[in-house]
Amino acid sequence: MPLTKNDKQQLIEDYENGLAASPHAFVLGYKGISVPQVTDLREKIRKSGGHYIVVKNTLALRAIKGVAGLEDLKEHFSGPTAVAYSPTDPVSLAKTLTEFAKTAPAIQFKAGLVEGRAIAAEQIKDIADLPSREELLAKLLFLMQSPISRFVQVLAAIPREFVTVLDQIAKKKEEG
Repeated sequence: MPLTKNDKQQLIEDYENGLAASPHAFVLGYKGISVPQVTDLREKIRKSGGHYIVVKNTLALRAIKGVAGLEDLKEHFSGPTAVAYSPTDPVSLAKTLTEFAKTAPAIQFKAGLVEGRAIAAEQIKDIADLPSREELLAKLLFLMQSPISRFVQVLAAIPREFVTVLDQIAKKKEEG
């Protein structure tokens, strides 16, 4: 059943509100993927905080026209195209997609958008290898805490060593 003009306008608005408003997006080819696999992929992407949509290329091109970054990806909107996008974390989305691509080789990375800049398909796997935001925050907190804990250990060592010296002096006086 062909789309009416109102349906097309609604799709363009949906693309603008979701895809064009998101700073992180990955353009995928999905030819040959089964419906249960797509359902599984959608669920995994939702868990990582992202969204997955299958786009009509001509309508998606209208929606991204004039959007910085996405307009650089317009040549990748050909053939069966899906877009996974996230308003917050590109690393967890890239990890989810690369893990899924290992089990479903029909998924092809076409290109991506990270922090509003276009990236090549090969770079998506590099982004997936980065530590997550939580891991980076944990490392940062550890590094910030390390000098403080060392300083406390040094301060605690001074009285401890002093007490040890006094104890040694007391033992020598008892022996002598």
